[in-house]
Amino acid sequence: MANIGNNLSEGSVVTKLIRFALPFLATNLVQSFYNVADMLIVGNFSGTAGMSGVNIGGQVTMILTFLVIGLAMGGTVLIGQYMGAGNREALKGVTATLITILFLMAAGLTLLTLLLKGPILHLIRTPAESYEEADRYLTVTVAGLIFIFGYNAFSAILRGMGDSKHPFYFVLIACITNVILDLLFVAVFKWSAFGAALATILSQALSMFLSIIYMVRNEFQFDFKPSSFRIDKEALLLIFKIGLPTCIQNGVTSISFLFITGIVNMVGGVSASAAVGAVSKFNSFGIMPTQAMSASISAMSAQNIGANRMDRAVQSCRIGIAISAVITLLIFILVRLFPAQIMLIFGDDPDMIRMGVSFLRAFSAEFLIIPFFFCINGFLIGGGHTLFTLITSVVSSVVLRVPVCYIFGVVLGWGIFGVGLGYPVAVGGSFLLVMGFLLSGRWKHNAVLPHQRAQTSREKT
Repeated sequence: MANIGNNLSEGSVVTKLIRFALPFLATNLVQSFYNVADMLIVGNFSGTAGMSGVNIGGQVTMILTFLVIGLAMGGTVLIGQYMGAGNREALKGVTATLITILFLMAAGLTLLTLLLKGPILHLIRTPAESYEEADRYLTVTVAGLIFIFGYNAFSAILRGMGDSKHPFYFVLIACITNVILDLLFVAVFKWSAFGAALATILSQALSMFLSIIYMVRNEFQFDFKPSSFRIDKEALLLIFKIGLPTCIQNGVTSISFLFITGIVNMVGGVSASAAVGAVSKFNSFGIMPTQAMSASISAMSAQNIGANRMDRAVQSCRIGIAISAVITLLIFILVRLFPAQIMLIFGDDPDMIRMGVSFLRAFSAEFLIIPFFFCINGFLIGGGHTLFTLITSVVSSVVLRVPVCYIFGVVLGWGIFGVGLGYPVAVGGSFLLVMGFLLSGRWKHNAVLPHQRAQTSREKT
């Protein structure tokens, strides 16, 4: 483990925060382009039905991906706090346990999803025109879940140790590979959604194997031999204590998007489905700076709280919010001024563009709220308060977003505009809960390792 790791509990907070966030932001940019490449290439070479198939099949795959990212977050927080506390033995147990359980989960979920993919696609009212494409996309991506899970597990471990650069390098290589394979499979071979899915899985496999090679060559504590795969009971309990709420949170959020997909299909059919899919891909770029800053805040908070430096954790949150707010304000202005031009990137179907513009105009207000919501949640996750972030997510995605989108879009007859308006309303409602939690002062308690108390003289509200 000689060359792996970065101490985030010392040095300039601003410098450390930005240096960690920039590679993570670059990773998210590349990863989003990785995902958008499927939509762009399929849209331009296979038409609206192919785009809709990629969007719908991708929504289901995203649920499974978010599950592993959520559980891996438990490992990231634990690794960060153990790094800050200097507990190498506990660090080793958490790493081995996280890798083992995620590979077991990948095998189980692959089997289960392949058995249930038909009922799932019918449940979300997949349009008949795009059903076959969605089925093919989902089948291929689910068959390659082990690569998706593996890459996300290794990236979570490296980030918990303060290394956000190498996950970026690996995903950059995979993205370039994905685009090349997309063009080959979709544009040349005309495999449409099936080709896009195959390109994605082969590229994810490359990311995973590059991560393994790097870890082994740098004497990482887990050597990937069969004997190294083990489960430490104490580490497992802590991973689930911290990661399970985030895992459920991501799962609930993703499932809510499936219901939203069903509502979209009700109000506009295949054109609306393609439009929302295109907006979702654009949004994946729009929220990336905030996501990167949130992840950076989580990593810094975990290590600094583990090292009894609550003052640095709070400072990182404040700085992260300020940076994110400026960036997302610029994105909001861009969306308000050029919605049609944004939609034209994804295709020239008039109905798709019209519906996409309507959706974007309502949806864009969310950019004004997410810097505060995401960054504070990142700070709370670093302190292990994932049960609370689960509650806010359930309120946002289930209690508010789905009903509000249905009421605005279907009951009131506002169509795709109403569905888009439901997003900022839901996030705004959840943010009120976050503010209440901060005002209560309960965020100061270390929910991961209760014996690791931040020094009172260093705490700042």
